[in-house]
Amino acid sequence: MPKNNTRFERINEELKKEISHIISYELKNPNVTGLISVTKVKITPDLKYAKIYVSILNSKNETETLEGLKKSSGFIRMQIAKKINLRITPELVFERDDSIEYGARIDSILRNLKNE
Repeated sequence: MPKNNTRFERINEELKKEISHIISYELKNPNVTGLISVTKVKITPDLKYAKIYVSILNSKNETETLEGLKKSSGFIRMQIAKKINLRITPELVFERDDSIEYGARIDSILRNLKNE
């Protein structure tokens, strides 16, 4: 089983890298604003679905940006199919990842405690 596990990790990393690039440089959706970081990609064992966790910073409207990403998933999937050689190109499911904001909030709380 470990051999298969490293394969999934490799696919996840490759997808993460490509999706980040596509969102940053090729996506032309006006609803997708701000700094979007792909924090994690989790592919299902059957390779049919990939959950894409994104962190959205400095966006005009975060919900609109996430919806824009969901609407653009067909385009992003098509670009992935061209760049990554997989038998099945997974269906992309975008989820919001608040871990960066959460970390920043904890950081500011700790800084405030230190100053008191």
